[in-house]
Amino acid sequence: MKKISREDFIKTGSLALLAAFNPPSLIGKITKQADSIDEEMMHRLVKSNDQSVERLLETLSSTIDRPYYRGLSSSFAMFAAAFSHPESKHFESEDVIKGMHATIDKLLGYQYPDGTLDSGGNRKSPPDTAFLLDSLCPAATILKEKESDKAEDVEKKLDKFLLAAGEGIRMGGVHTPNHRWEICKVLAKLYKLYGDRRYVDRIDEWLAEGIYQNADGNYPERSRNYAVVENEAFIALGEILDRPELHAIVSKNLTATYYYIEDDGEMVCLDSRRQDQFNPISSLRTYFTYRYMAIHENNDLFASITREIENLDNFEGSVLNRSLHRFMASDVLKKKMPRGLELPQNYTKHLVASDLVRIKRGNVSVSIFGGNDLPLTVASGRSCNPTFFTFRKGSAILEYARLSTSFFNTGYVRGDGLKKEDNKYELFEKKEAYYYHPMPKDKRNEKGDYKLSPSLDARFWSKMDFESRPKTTVTQESKIVIEEVDDSFVMHIEVTGVANVAVTLDLCFRDGGTLEGATQGDDEKDFFLDAGHAKYSVGNDTIEIGPGKKEHTSIHRLDGEVYSTHFGSIKGKGQHLYITGIVPFKHSITIK
Repeated sequence: MKKISREDFIKTGSLALLAAFNPPSLIGKITKQADSIDEEMMHRLVKSNDQSVERLLETLSSTIDRPYYRGLSSSFAMFAAAFSHPESKHFESEDVIKGMHATIDKLLGYQYPDGTLDSGGNRKSPPDTAFLLDSLCPAATILKEKESDKAEDVEKKLDKFLLAAGEGIRMGGVHTPNHRWEICKVLAKLYKLYGDRRYVDRIDEWLAEGIYQNADGNYPERSRNYAVVENEAFIALGEILDRPELHAIVSKNLTATYYYIEDDGEMVCLDSRRQDQFNPISSLRTYFTYRYMAIHENNDLFASITREIENLDNFEGSVLNRSLHRFMASDVLKKKMPRGLELPQNYTKHLVASDLVRIKRGNVSVSIFGGNDLPLTVASGRSCNPTFFTFRKGSAILEYARLSTSFFNTGYVRGDGLKKEDNKYELFEKKEAYYYHPMPKDKRNEKGDYKLSPSLDARFWSKMDFESRPKTTVTQESKIVIEEVDDSFVMHIEVTGVANVAVTLDLCFRDGGTLEGATQGDDEKDFFLDAGHAKYSVGNDTIEIGPGKKEHTSIHRLDGEVYSTHFGSIKGKGQHLYITGIVPFKHSITIK
């Protein structure tokens, strides 16, 4: 089928997008729902699960030397699926029965009297226990439906574990926003299994807090990783408790998520408030949510995204080989998907609430980001990624562009938002640093015992009671304007303020390619672009960038004091190309 333009997509694809944002009563069904079982997919799942089971049986006697047990719960589920599916080579196998006994015995041995288990540094953790039940509840559903006398003793052990865990989860607390919904999901699955209304009562306590979703469709953590947790939770709650409004929330998030997916399946993570802001995950993780909602909502857009995921490398290793139990326990996942539509090859999407712009032009994709949480605090739960620009052309990948200055060792520039005007995107930051004067007479302390407090720019703490002192202010202003011009992106950078401050533009290219036109620095992966243009090539894909500028060679401690004080760094892996200057600094480069 012919690729369609951005304009054609707006005309022909809008119905699918609207369907993802609106209840079915407002938008007609896109295609007729297929009620038949996807036999081809089920065959693939059984075959892949059998291979996984064979590997598990070979390592059955191995021990676990750390308290992280999700592998055990998924192993039990794979055993249960193989034992129960008539097409499996291990159907009603005695070896698989032994495998289930061995696995559930280990889990019971690790379980505390209150029903919880540990996970890493989290002791007696209700949410981490809930994550274990993601696999064990479907396994229980499968075994109960099979009603095999051979598995009766295993089922009793599983019931014992699940009911005890259910109490720990029901009565326990959480750490993070997504934990609430993970716990609710598992309680709903336990309610479906055992019918205890106390599970639903606890779910309603959590849901009464409200579900936050911003205008873009993102949850509060703005994390691709944890959005998977939340979407799967709202799918289960909507289905089991018959609350379709929760499915509408999932549809909105999945529609937004589409714009985060690169051609190779990697998902943009710049705006995340969690640890994955520097560690992108693959869209393989989103497979079940897209597939479920494609079938449940008869959504062609989601069906097409699902098929794109199925074509990614390692789909079998990451999805098929550990998912048979999920399909067997679901009346929806196992069905055939709608036909789908041709996904757009050209778009500009401004995710306003996250200050993130995603641009796709054929095999070129761009991210522009200015949505950090200020003032800067480096902690899980805060957005602090200094990357303001990424660029991909096929296999050639510019992982990030970051701007750093030596202004009082404050490090990277982080814009205070993103302003869009036509095809221009502007980021601005004003930094202030202070010199403190003697304490006023009426606030002096003869013993010098002043309040331990943070400096006014939050760079350090000291027993100087900074707020009570007069001060001299030193400022720096940085402006970055990114403009799309024909088939390229022009980056205009201007830094003004106190003079003689070093400015460094750090362009990090993913390893695996060849960088030409630059001079090597002291490190084998550090390069300077003195003038002219550089090329970064991977196969036939080439990124061109320039002109360069080199006014200094000081490229260390670019992270700034907030990291270097603790001997940390977020310098990316890859080949680094540096363009450097001195304030007042003004320079433009073109990337294509």
